[in-house]
Amino acid sequence: MTHRRSTAVAAASFLLLSGVALTAAPAAFAGTPGGTYADDRDSDFDGDGYDDVLTGAPGGTDGGKKGAGYVTVQYGAASGMGTATSVPRVRTAVFGQATAGVPGSAESGDGFGTAVATGDLDADGYDDAIVAAPGEDEGSMSDAGRVTVLYGSPAGLTPARSVALRSDAPAADARFGLAVAAARLSGTAPGDVLAVADRGGVSLFTYGAGSLEGTGRLDTAGVPGRDSVQPVSLTTGNYDGDGYADLLVSGSSLEEDYRPRSSLYMGAADGPAYTRDLAGGSATASGDINDDGYDDLVYGRPDKPEDENEPLTGGSAGVYLGSEDGMENVDELGTPAQVWTQYTAGVPGTAELGDGFGADVSLADIDGDGYADLAVGVPGEDIGAVADAGGVRILRGSAAGLTAVGAKSFDQNSAGVPGTAEKGDRWGGQVRLADTDADGRCELLAAAPGENTGDGVVWWLAASTTGTVSTGSWSYGGGSLGAPGTDARFGTSIDE
Repeated sequence: MTHRRSTAVAAASFLLLSGVALTAAPAAFAGTPGGTYADDRDSDFDGDGYDDVLTGAPGGTDGGKKGAGYVTVQYGAASGMGTATSVPRVRTAVFGQATAGVPGSAESGDGFGTAVATGDLDADGYDDAIVAAPGEDEGSMSDAGRVTVLYGSPAGLTPARSVALRSDAPAADARFGLAVAAARLSGTAPGDVLAVADRGGVSLFTYGAGSLEGTGRLDTAGVPGRDSVQPVSLTTGNYDGDGYADLLVSGSSLEEDYRPRSSLYMGAADGPAYTRDLAGGSATASGDINDDGYDDLVYGRPDKPEDENEPLTGGSAGVYLGSEDGMENVDELGTPAQVWTQYTAGVPGTAELGDGFGADVSLADIDGDGYADLAVGVPGEDIGAVADAGGVRILRGSAAGLTAVGAKSFDQNSAGVPGTAEKGDRWGGQVRLADTDADGRCELLAAAPGENTGDGVVWWLAASTTGTVSTGSWSYGGGSLGAPGTDARFGTSIDE
């Protein structure tokens, strides 16, 4: 992965020159306001140079309301991340709509934390947390949806200045906030642009004059000459290296029997513009797999391989490689450069219907060799005779793209991994690679939101020069962070 943190000082200078009345983070650790590359967005809420981890528990009890939901924050440090009782002590926090200063009120079924993202929206050098509650009601309109922004600061996330965002045209069952993302999609402001998906498209918000304002709408359905897409997920990356992040809207085609499809919007000075359709899936991630200076794109499609002539075999992951021309090097049909399944030579496991290979994906450098590696969740994987126990596969990045050479496989029966594979755990339902100790290697977080009959648990696996290792791994849930753990579905979302 190509590291570009050296641009932080220049970014801080830009803030001063542009007269923005914000306090920039210390130059030694400042994030890159409006960073465009995947490795610029470090989820660093307190500007200390360590990745922080934002996790959603949408089923959690908040303010006494079951299913209101909450999010937890684990701040990185020289010793890495931990829980509320870790030794040495590390900082953690819990936020919900019952937290003093957070807009709104906790209500059963809100699902606060169903989707999460981070980005430096106000360009002060501290990343901000974006938390979606697509189950929020607006008046008599059920599940209209709402998104809350918690701003970063030298002390980390704080309810101060936090704001709730609603659709300009709220509607019942629109689920505003079903997916969220943030990056420098335009040059209209120094900070990141916030993208919020609902069932009909994507709304854009930009920070200016001290607040977030709606600045546009990307229609994903009903546009002549294009696939109509109902959004499911969002991801951003700088696929053409032009200084502006690009946005991929992945979802279901409304014209091809809900076949997975994606719409690519390339960033530009005046905002993102539709470029083309691509094959897609329900999970997406960006990172520089081949270390050529351009972000690459991976989608996970847990239902079937890309080739429609192949039998259903448990899911696939497709790879698009960025270039100077962005995705213009992709053929007219949007065929990915690589497609990986569990029947691909060298990939651990056996391809079976229902495996869910690609249910979630994450890209980052695990072994510190400069190439982004891929973690793939396989939550429907059977472990022996144990159905849907789940697993995670790791594929390494290289100059030629992803490779199965040195591929690894983990599950709850792997040596060193706490717990035991149990029916329906769906381990690997969410995966995240994060460098919480800033050593240049990203640890693996693997979630099982259905663990313990819906409480949800996340596992931490260490990074090394040989990749992910299970030695010393540990697990935690909402209760480990001072939050109600029962039926929380902790780990349903982890910021990518």
